[in-house]
Amino acid sequence: MNYMPGTASLIEDIDKKHLVLLRDGRTLIGFLRSIDQFANLVLHQTMERIHVGKKYGDIPRGIFIVRGENVVLLGEIDLEKESDTPLQEVSIEEILEEQRVEQQAKQEAEKLKLQALKERGLSIPRADTLDEY
Repeated sequence: MNYMPGTASLIEDIDKKHLVLLRDGRTLIGFLRSIDQFANLVLHQTMERIHVGKKYGDIPRGIFIVRGENVVLLGEIDLEKESDTPLQEVSIEEILEEQRVEQQAKQEAEKLKLQALKERGLSIPRADTLDEY
């Protein structure tokens, strides 16, 4: 096997099933159909997988185009081991509800942390204001 620099090394992975972790935390699973010099990806039969605890749910997304700068991780899925997961698959509605509950709990914990810091005279800038500097 010859070494190919950059994204050219992914040409061998075309038409194979991949997991893609995006910068915003989403997880996509689909068949890699195309890639370019900027690592932009085209995924076919894409599913967005949501994990909450020991449960997961898949939301069908179809054809998905991913800008290369948003890819954190790209990995081929072994089709023989794909079903050997300790996680329990649940319906889309159930996983979305569990995700909402988990996000609310995180927000409440963050509020309590900020309140405790404020009581001690400390403050942390909000994440949405950090880009202004």
